Amino acid sequence: MQIDVFTLLPHAFSWLTEQRPLAAVLGSELDLRLWNYRDFTPLTGGQVDDEPYGGGAGMILRVDVVDAALEAVYGDLGSRRILALTPQGRQLNQELVDELAREEAFTLLSARFEGFDERVVEHFATDAVSIGPYVLSGGELPAMVVLEAVGRRQPGAMRAESAMYESFSPSLEGGLEFPQYTRPAEFRGWRVPEVLLSGDHARIDSWRKEQSRERTLS
Repeated sequence: MQIDVFTLLPHAFSWLTEQRPLAAVLGSELDLRLWNYRDFTPLTGGQVDDEPYGGGAGMILRVDVVDAALEAVYGDLGSRRILALTPQGRQLNQELVDELAREEAFTLLSARFEGFDERVVEHFATDAVSIGPYVLSGGELPAMVVLEAVGRRQPGAMRAESAMYESFSPSLEGGLEFPQYTRPAEFRGWRVPEVLLSGDHARIDSWRKEQSRERTLS
């Protein structure tokens, strides 16, 4: 899989690429490319944004800058899936993550502060995606969320046993993960559920699935 990220802050992604799960699949299952809009801008002085028409505070990432970057990297966009990261987009959920994980390639467009010229979303993006109904200073964090969620679905990103019972896995019928506990068995009077200490794996499995169902429905 190839994922391209267009951003003004490519260095912000360095920590993510050095940690599992992405570090385990980069260069093998995942080809991640980070592109800086400033490297392609047709404007002088590395300019990439401008004041909004109609007045108002903040700066808007220009449509001609995004066009120049996409043209330089791809030429003809063809059928490539391009996701603009914006609060107005389709909510990111596990269904969408799994959908993206099946793609051979896709592109993430991020902006800073006031976001994109709307023509970027209307004419270049095939999808608009949001990680939640709130405002951030830029699209880098949403891009990282998408990368983490999709990257961990690639073969080799995680140990098979680790993924077996995590949230939304087939083992839990697509539900949320059950509560997890570890040593000590009692702390400040707070005890681990007795079933987990019983050694009865059939009971434990049944308890975990029931807890998953309750969490998912609550």
